[in-house]
Amino acid sequence: MKKTVPFLMIMLLAISLVLAACSSPTDSDKNTPDAKDSPKAVGSNSSVAIKIFAQQDANTDLATNSFSKLVEEKFNIKFQWQTVPFDGAAEKRQISLASGDYPDLYMLIPWVDKFSQTDILRYSQQGVILPLDDLINKYAPNVKAALDKFPYFKAMNTAPDGKIYGLTQLIECYHCSYPNKMWINSSWLKKLNLQMPKTLDEYKQVLQAFKSKDPNGNGKADEVPLSGSIEDYGVHIIPYFMNGFIYNDDKTYLFLNNGKVDMAANKAEWKQGLQFVKSMYDEGLIDKGAFTQNAAAFKKIGDNAEAQILGAGAGMHPYIFVTGGSDNSKTYDAVPPLAGPNGAYATYNYPSDPGATFVLTNKASKDAQIAAIKLVDYLFTQEGQIRGHFGEEGKDWRKPKDTDVPVEKGAASILATIPTLTGETPHNSSWSPMAQYFQPKAFRDGWIAATDIYDTTGYERRLQEATHLYDSKQPKDVFPHWAIWIDPTTADEAAMLKTNIKNYIDQNALQFVTGSKDLNKDWDAYVTGLNKLNLKRYLEIMQQSYDKSFKK
Repeated sequence: MKKTVPFLMIMLLAISLVLAACSSPTDSDKNTPDAKDSPKAVGSNSSVAIKIFAQQDANTDLATNSFSKLVEEKFNIKFQWQTVPFDGAAEKRQISLASGDYPDLYMLIPWVDKFSQTDILRYSQQGVILPLDDLINKYAPNVKAALDKFPYFKAMNTAPDGKIYGLTQLIECYHCSYPNKMWINSSWLKKLNLQMPKTLDEYKQVLQAFKSKDPNGNGKADEVPLSGSIEDYGVHIIPYFMNGFIYNDDKTYLFLNNGKVDMAANKAEWKQGLQFVKSMYDEGLIDKGAFTQNAAAFKKIGDNAEAQILGAGAGMHPYIFVTGGSDNSKTYDAVPPLAGPNGAYATYNYPSDPGATFVLTNKASKDAQIAAIKLVDYLFTQEGQIRGHFGEEGKDWRKPKDTDVPVEKGAASILATIPTLTGETPHNSSWSPMAQYFQPKAFRDGWIAATDIYDTTGYERRLQEATHLYDSKQPKDVFPHWAIWIDPTTADEAAMLKTNIKNYIDQNALQFVTGSKDLNKDWDAYVTGLNKLNLKRYLEIMQQSYDKSFKK
């Protein structure tokens, strides 16, 4: 009996030491996530606090948002929101970083503001933003699967050192992939007994008829045969026509020739393309404002109240230049790529943006890191994507019915959105574009849209069908500027060269088309000037960057 007491005391002491070791992790334990460990989100009464910086519009309150509440409960997170309006969002993000009082997590909307590749390299080198590779491998199987399945997505997210410091959204918007479309007034074609043009020359003849034959029937010479804008989303006039002469990506003017990066804008074909556009401009077939006006001015032409005056418009989609649902909006159809002397190319652009919208900082605890990566991994599932982007079932979207037709023939129907009624209070039930992380083409093909493509409810189908006319018309190999990372040692030099070269090309193209410069007399001087901007060095940097990214 005397031996038993000391034995029990020794056993109790041993157990207490084991329990103490389990309940008091060392500093090294705290800094090393383990695959078998889960954050406080599992098996704990205390929530994981995450300070999160996000952009918020007037119809959303992220703090009370029903999707916010859902993921807080699902992952045992307690968000501490730092929200900013869309206007000035980029400046506010930069201020937060510069102040040192930045959050654990940034979740951004790419078309509002995002971390650029330069930002990612700078802040990763400073240790401000964290590599995600280990977190993805251990806790984000859906993110990992997406990186493995979509090569461009992986390239866009992988820094030159081979690490992933942030995630961009995977959005394979089909109609966005071919932004430089041309839309023509089909009602005017019918009235003038004209066919949809197939060549550049036929198109020019159509514009001549629009200008001279009073297709709007008001007895006035007020028709604007063709217009565009200087802003984004396929509204530039020159690229659509240039693609009949030489491929124009409308971004860098670079192309690939058997793996060699080359410049299109100093070739004889580029000169020929400018000559064709100039010939239309000289005849008054192109609105002079197309080279100077903003989107609002462009749309004012399309929405002209007294009479329809616009014959054709350049743009990713027609609602850019005409109000959706109006009578005018129902008369424009896409013109296929037009055959020119050297083919009929269509400008291709991978629709996801490089940079990062999901970024973890060194302020985030290990528990916060794990909870955050699990949250974004949820957005890479179909369930999470639908709930996060679209909202609540039965309120914001519904499951397909037998009579529903997806926008892509043969695709599996996925969902139909429920339009918000006029005057209805915003539902505040989703993160909308902030949650738009996993929308591959197969997912978007399954969206339901009305079969009347000229009604606003059938607009997505209209764009899907129009894009079929452009699909696969790009060259076999295009320069993938969206997935190119520039080495940090040459990033500033490359950025300066790119800006100077692109501005020079754009300014001279305008001068050649409008007659400020003579294509015959001034072309050689233009090419010389382009070379003097150190084009050779720029192509060298782009070649090295391309080789490093895609020739591994």
